[in-house]
Amino acid sequence: MTGFDWLFPHQPRNFAGQRWLNIVLRALHLVGVAGIGGSFLFALDEVLWRPYWYLTLGSGIALSLLYLWSDGRWLFQLKGVVILFKLLLLALAVVIPVLRAELFLLVVLLSALIAHAPGRVRGFSLR
Repeated sequence: MTGFDWLFPHQPRNFAGQRWLNIVLRALHLVGVAGIGGSFLFALDEVLWRPYWYLTLGSGIALSLLYLWSDGRWLFQLKGVVILFKLLLLALAVVIPVLRAELFLLVVLLSALIAHAPGRVRGFSLR
């Protein structure tokens, strides 16, 4: 099996319990995002939000790896592209601290819009 075949299988892969793993990881991710909100919105001391940062980062990476393992086409679908765009916005928040709150809120809004959009919208392929 080549790397291309691994990343882009003919049929999406799944395993027993994958849906529940996805749900648990998303829930943990939401807890983490809520926790880091204080950093972006209220400039709280780092010791207060750092554990939530690790939770957000770890759950986000785990979700992304799960999506990539299932089907690499996720990268070209709107749901994957928006995640990459949200990472760019968060990086901008570090580079342009005066816009931290606004960029964070934009990330949250994009997350909600894509998460609750119809499947045909989330799955729309830019490729």
